[in-house]
Amino acid sequence: MTSATVLSGPLAGPVLAVYQQDPKAVGGSLGWSALVSVVPLAVVLVALGALRVRAQWAALAGLVASLVVAIVGFAMPVGMALLAAAHGAFFGLFPIMWIVVNALWVFNMTVATGHFDVLRRSFGALSSDRRTQAILVAFCFGALLEALAGFGAPVAISAVMLVALGFRPLRAAVLALVANTAPVAFGAMGVPVITLAQVSGLPLGDVASMVGRQTPFLALFVPLVLVFLVDGRRGVREAWVPAVVAGVVFAIVQFATSNYVSVPLTDILAALLSAVAVVVVARAMPHAVWAARRPGGEPEAEPGPDGGSLVGAGGPDSSGEGTGGSGRGGDPRPTGGPVPAGTSPEGAEAVATVRSGARVDDPREIRRAYAPYVIIVLVFAIVQLPGIKPGVDKLKLAFHWPGLDVVAMNGKASSTTQYSLTWLSTAGTLMLIAGVIVAAVLGIGAAEAVRIWGRTVADLKWAILTVAAVLALAYVMNASAQTTAIGLLIAGAGGALAFLSPLLGWFGVAVTGSDTSSNALFGSLQVTAANTAGLPPELLAGANSSGGVLGKMLSPQNLTIAVAAVKLDGQEGVLLRKVVGWSLGMLLVLAILIYLQSTPVLGWMLP
Repeated sequence: MTSATVLSGPLAGPVLAVYQQDPKAVGGSLGWSALVSVVPLAVVLVALGALRVRAQWAALAGLVASLVVAIVGFAMPVGMALLAAAHGAFFGLFPIMWIVVNALWVFNMTVATGHFDVLRRSFGALSSDRRTQAILVAFCFGALLEALAGFGAPVAISAVMLVALGFRPLRAAVLALVANTAPVAFGAMGVPVITLAQVSGLPLGDVASMVGRQTPFLALFVPLVLVFLVDGRRGVREAWVPAVVAGVVFAIVQFATSNYVSVPLTDILAALLSAVAVVVVARAMPHAVWAARRPGGEPEAEPGPDGGSLVGAGGPDSSGEGTGGSGRGGDPRPTGGPVPAGTSPEGAEAVATVRSGARVDDPREIRRAYAPYVIIVLVFAIVQLPGIKPGVDKLKLAFHWPGLDVVAMNGKASSTTQYSLTWLSTAGTLMLIAGVIVAAVLGIGAAEAVRIWGRTVADLKWAILTVAAVLALAYVMNASAQTTAIGLLIAGAGGALAFLSPLLGWFGVAVTGSDTSSNALFGSLQVTAANTAGLPPELLAGANSSGGVLGKMLSPQNLTIAVAAVKLDGQEGVLLRKVVGWSLGMLLVLAILIYLQSTPVLGWMLP
């Protein structure tokens, strides 16, 4: 049985000393303990998937369930359980949401100054070919947005940009969702991978290296899939060169950066360099291939689910009669729907309003539009220099969480008791430094920059609550041995566990909409199962995050953002049917890859 050693005092009463984990705490049975431990996860998944409860309330309900299971089922003292929850919530705030807030702050400043629109027009001018535009906007720029913000921003913004460039709304939504896969594991400055390392107890370098040897294979396929979605087989025949170049460059840079350079910089460098490569290749191709035309013989109107046209939903093909036409002929103006969490009112207006007609921007403004991303890369790169990195890494906040004394099965202190943060070199602080420089470059005064930052925090309040609750839930489950019980039970799958592990991550993201949340929920479980089954723990931990990226396009959260951004409210079911096949197909490929990585066939790929 799980036990707690206590010391008694004449005045204060019993004082908790140590809590000993026992994965067979419920009835002395691993099976019953694992079954009871599933309850908190089931509460979250049912609340989100079946009852359609908002994410923050579902997460809080799961947290309450995890506390009840820990206290009643695993005999964890009430105070100890609450301390574990507090530890997880604090980690959810610092560094997780500290990264997200400052990343979205930088984006909101570009929106407030109009440089987001300049950037959008610049992308449109890079190539007149729709297939190349889909790669540049949905894949490359979407990956950059995922790297900087994540949490719905890439889908909403890239979908609106595609509509502005002439794509029909439904197709734009599909492209945005399918493209939002390969970069997700390293999104929001590496938050999902950082979270995975923290909850699993594995070194960040090992986890990032493993994920960086799995998701690049997805990057090889995604641009080709986008070209096929735009123009079918003919598109693949004619535009396979930029698609392959985009995928190969992204994959190589993602692998190299995650393994040898910097986790937070992984997707930023991969996105920027793949975009540059696509532009170079597209402009070098014969004019006959890259002529400005509508590829694939696209019909004038794509039938909607009820047999009507989807063009009137704000697409550029609208004659002005649809909701996006606003009586202005072909002016595509999607004027409703949610914008990415944390986007300021100025950002909401820019994302929801797309100007029609050609406009030539001043070259200086174009350079300023690209400047924030260059500044971010430089700030992160400088900190990684050999003469600087050791010094900033020493500036660490590390301590044993007060009152949280948990001993694992092996008799050693549990990793859930330790908190550590390199406060200067963490991605959130570096984003803050970059943001100050960006504000100066864009001509934003200190008072206005602070106002935009405050507005970003206010708009992110529910996301902050959700992440804090999910991390608190994960820490309670980890500290009380609930995840250990589940992991020991599923470890019975043996060698097949490697094939099934990405499915667990995929399921978690499909329901929660977040690779970060899925890693927090299942990361420790995957490691426990791997250790019991004799598999490399970093392999299954990485599989959880890599498999999770393919569940992103099916999550209710992302589907809702996508359809609302392009003014197709209520068509989530239609969009789901269009992307589910791609999600499952790529999941199968990834599962086979990870299984082979667990065998001598591809075992050499492990870090």
